[in-house]
Amino acid sequence: MPNILIVGATRGLGASLANQYASRPYTSVYGTTRSAEPPTGKGHDERIKWAKGIDLNQSDVGKKLVEELGSLGVEGGLDVVIITAGYFATEDWETGPKWEEEVRMYTTSSIAPPFLIHSLHSNNYLRPGSKVLLVSSESGSITLRHSKEGGGNYAHHASKSALNMVGKLLSLDLKDQGVVVGIVHPGFMRTEMTKGVGFDKFWDDGGAVTPDEAAKSLIEWTEKLDMSKTGQYWAPRGPRDIGTADVTIGTDLPTPLQLPW
Repeated sequence: MPNILIVGATRGLGASLANQYASRPYTSVYGTTRSAEPPTGKGHDERIKWAKGIDLNQSDVGKKLVEELGSLGVEGGLDVVIITAGYFATEDWETGPKWEEEVRMYTTSSIAPPFLIHSLHSNNYLRPGSKVLLVSSESGSITLRHSKEGGGNYAHHASKSALNMVGKLLSLDLKDQGVVVGIVHPGFMRTEMTKGVGFDKFWDDGGAVTPDEAAKSLIEWTEKLDMSKTGQYWAPRGPRDIGTADVTIGTDLPTPLQLPW
């Protein structure tokens, strides 16, 4: 029976991933929530088991996650770990960068993940054959940045670049342990997060998809992921929603697409 852990499972892509995995027979799904209580109401499969109080902005988040998994009785390790928790605050040159928002974006996206993975591995939740997926974004690629989309959103981009580096380094640390580490751009999505920063105006022209569509593609990608792609940075859905791809890396690009750093 596969064990799946989704870090950041209460909304958006994380909720869709948790629900789709939970709909599969003989699959145990564990989701994290920052709240002290599991989410209630529609939108979450009742078969999801919740690790509560997991706040990626707290220094003891790795220890807390392991404690919660222990209380849930996870047995046999974790087959798939997907870290998709995120935070997005917009920034521009005119109004200037935002200190507190930047700290939160960096902490959530790129500081917390190695603490989580280290704690999971140290407590035997990651074993040979386990797969770790770090949900990044094409926005973390330096190569893909271009005047076509301009500057700004400093920490949004840079925290994803930092996550890409974290993923590469973790892949080197865990390769001999038989643990695969993948870094992915899941696609531009129609979520409350992108709407909340005003990006819903780009949904149609930018080819944004629903979290359910992105989750389906990511799950299919994860099933095929093996050690040959550990430490690499991919867009499972290809270049269709990467607005600068044509002017930075060309046209007639394949799907899936390996992204440049």
